[in-house]
Amino acid sequence: MAGLAPEASLGFQVAHLRRLLGSELRRQLEPYTVAPAQFAALLELFRRDGLTQAELCVRLDIEQPTMANTLTRMQRDGLVARAPDPSDRRRSRILLTARARALEADLTHAARAGNTAALRGLDDEQVDEFMRVLGIMIDNLARQDHPPGPS
Repeated sequence: MAGLAPEASLGFQVAHLRRLLGSELRRQLEPYTVAPAQFAALLELFRRDGLTQAELCVRLDIEQPTMANTLTRMQRDGLVARAPDPSDRRRSRILLTARARALEADLTHAARAGNTAALRGLDDEQVDEFMRVLGIMIDNLARQDHPPGPS
């Protein structure tokens, strides 16, 4: 049985890229004492403040216990506050604090700097094509998890 060289393995290459991108994002966010997992939640809340924990889980494809721990740390770090949902007191809305809002421009700039480092040497057309192909692969695999119903 022939082996599969890492440089010829899509899974290996994507996993390696993910590790490198994660390390770069951590490095870029370090001055702001924000972890990458916190940053992902912040990005969603920058887009729509007041989401519930369950909504964040769906948007970020993260399990409830992991999101609960992340939000607890974010609350401890003064990035978010929880407020009762007016339509359902059993749920909480996650709200950005003034500290988080003040960091928004710096955090998004830091993330863009990491992306720029990763994309160095590629022109706009190559980046667009890469993102297009990546989207197709993501859709292909997402459909495997949730196949369409019968026609």
